[in-house]
Amino acid sequence: MSYFAHFGLKQEPFSNAPVSQFYYNSASHAQALERLTYVVSQAKGLALLVGDVGAGKSTLARRLLDSLAEDEYEAALLVIIHSGITAQWLLKRIALQLGVEEPSDEKLTLLGQLYQRLLTIHESGRKAVLLIDEAQMLENREVMEEFRGLLNLELPEHKLLTIVLFGLPELEQHLKLDPPLDQRVSLKTRLQPLSAEATEAYIKHRLKIAGATRMPFSAEAVAAVHRFTGGIPRLINTLCDNCLFEGATMKRSLVNADLVRLCATDFGLVEGPTAQPPPTGAAHPAARPVVREAAAPPVTRPAPRPAGDQNAARDPAGAAANGTAADPGDLERFLSEGAQKA
Repeated sequence: MSYFAHFGLKQEPFSNAPVSQFYYNSASHAQALERLTYVVSQAKGLALLVGDVGAGKSTLARRLLDSLAEDEYEAALLVIIHSGITAQWLLKRIALQLGVEEPSDEKLTLLGQLYQRLLTIHESGRKAVLLIDEAQMLENREVMEEFRGLLNLELPEHKLLTIVLFGLPELEQHLKLDPPLDQRVSLKTRLQPLSAEATEAYIKHRLKIAGATRMPFSAEAVAAVHRFTGGIPRLINTLCDNCLFEGATMKRSLVNADLVRLCATDFGLVEGPTAQPPPTGAAHPAARPVVREAAAPPVTRPAPRPAGDQNAARDPAGAAANGTAADPGDLERFLSEGAQKA
């Protein structure tokens, strides 16, 4: 069952797939992108972006890649999918990504091929850029030493390669496995969760792109989404998607805070200023206290109705439950507020 027709949408607004048209340029994302663009444009060597799970690192990596003009940059994005890769495998993959044909299995020869390729790129007036996503998977010293070796491929007073690593916060500790490499980091930046205001703008932005002509979440529901997700974009997407699905199933025209709480409970989310899903197989950290609201009438999913029962009573909570019913001015405000275009 699709909720698109019920809420007047043309496409899915809260997919976690990295669809460029849904990119939301939050203050944290804009600042990180500006810093990384500076590092790349000035060929600074090595930069690092970290963020929590679901903060938008992969989205930002692709955004940066798309922003680099092909006539100015030879850029490649490499996504690490497991931690068992060897330094030799990584070196060959990087060579292929940067355009080396038939990379050698012999390390010294391969480094020579890479150096010649980087020289060719430089002589063409372009800059070589390597973006590595999920870089926290690279957790051994041998791999870190290879990065240092790549950064040594340079000309007097000019670096031939800029490397940008995207990963979870533990990536900073992995770099310390090779202290000389850690000292070469020219910039570190961190993606922050969305504020309550940015969460509201993010939700409205994605709904507008998806074709919404009205706001299907009450103000209280949006506030609840922020509390339960802690402003993490991936969790916002998952929670909002489920709220819209459940809302359509219940024949509601407006998602309220109780429905958000019901869906958040399904995913084991907790309320609080730093709300996050509890770690798998572990108790929720004591440092993140659970703050509960005053008890409210529970939302329950209606039992399936027999086909053709046109007189079945609809959920009495409806559009006005636990919040404000949509008023005629909502549409105009929704169309003019909140979204930042990429």
